[in-house]
Amino acid sequence: MTEKLRAGIVGGTGMVGQRFIALLENHPWFQVTAIAASANSAGKTYEESVKGRWKLSTPMPESVKHIPVQDASRVEEVASGVDLIFCAVDMKKNEIQALEEAYAKAGVPVISNNSAHRWTPDVPMVVPEINPEHLEVIASQRKRLGTETGFIAVKPNCSIQSYVPMLTALGGFKPTQVVASTYQAISGAGKTFTDWPEMLDNVIPYIGGEEEKSEQEPLRIWGTVEDGKIVKASAPHITTQCIRVPVTDGHLATVFVSFENKPSKEEILESWKNYKGRPQELELPSAPKQFITYFEEDNRPQTNLDRDIENGMGISAGRLREDSLYDFKFVGLSHNTLRGAAGGAVLIAELLKAEGYITKR
Repeated sequence: MTEKLRAGIVGGTGMVGQRFIALLENHPWFQVTAIAASANSAGKTYEESVKGRWKLSTPMPESVKHIPVQDASRVEEVASGVDLIFCAVDMKKNEIQALEEAYAKAGVPVISNNSAHRWTPDVPMVVPEINPEHLEVIASQRKRLGTETGFIAVKPNCSIQSYVPMLTALGGFKPTQVVASTYQAISGAGKTFTDWPEMLDNVIPYIGGEEEKSEQEPLRIWGTVEDGKIVKASAPHITTQCIRVPVTDGHLATVFVSFENKPSKEEILESWKNYKGRPQELELPSAPKQFITYFEEDNRPQTNLDRDIENGMGISAGRLREDSLYDFKFVGLSHNTLRGAAGGAVLIAELLKAEGYITKR
C-alpha cells in the first residue's frame, strides 16, 4: 500500500483510545490523523489533553502529541479529515448509538469498541477469525442509514474471547452446555492500580452486566445472516460468572463443556492447533500466526506469562481434561485490551479494508 488510510479516534483520551494510539503507531495501512473527545478536551493538543492520565507502560508516540483534539460531537468536522474512525467513548448507550450513526451517515466507516450497537440487527459484531461472513449485513445497514460508504461494525465483549475461540474450533462436535467463569483484569474497567487502589489484595465477585453479555454474545457471533440481519444461534446453553481480580491486563476463563458428539482429547487438541480464519489466510498485519496456542504444562496459561502471546492477539488454552459432570474442562486466556479491545478492533478494520469495505474517501 503506497498511501495509508486516514484514521480518526473518537474517545481518544481514555484507556482504550490510548491503546488505539499506541497500536496505530507505524501501522502499515492506517495513520492517525484526527483525535476527538469531549468538549472539555477540544482545542488542546493530545499531549495536553491526557497530561497525567497516560495509562500505558509505553510512551506516548511523538506523532500524535501535537494533534489538536477535536470535539467529537462536531461530526462533519471530524469526518472530513478521515477515511475511518475507531470509537471508544464513555457515554450513555443511546448517546453512543446516535453518535456512531451520525458518523456512519456522514460516510465514515465506524469500528466500535462500544457495546451500544452489539444487538442492532444489521450491525456486524465480529471476531475476524470466527464470523467474517457477518460483514454481509453492511449492505443492508448502509441502505437503512442512507449512505454508500459509511457503516458501523463492532467488536464483542472482551472477556468472551478467552473461551469462545476454543468452543468455535470444536463446533463440529456440537457443544450443548457450557459453564464459564471469567477472572477479569482491572484494565477491563479502564483502571490501573494507581486509580483503583482498593483492588489491591482483593477480588470483587460482580461486574455489572458482564454475565448477561458473556452468555448471549457468543450466540450472536455463532448466528446466521438472514434477510440482511443477524439471527443468533439457539445453542449451546451458556451460563457464566464474571469476577474482577487484581491483575493489570488479561482475562482468564475456566470452562466446562458437554457435546452432542463427544470428541477425544486428541481430537480437541488437533482442532485447536489447526483452527484459523480469514485474518490468517489474508495475512493481515495484526493477525496472530497461531490463533490458539495450547500449553501442556499444568500451571499454564498464566495471565502474567502468556497474555502477550502473538503480540497480545493470540488466545491461550491449557489444562484440558475430562470432567466428572461435563465432558471436558479447560482454561483459556486472552489479552483484554489488545485482542479484546483496541487490537481486536484494528484487526476488524484490516479485514474490512482487505475485503473492500473501507477505501480512501
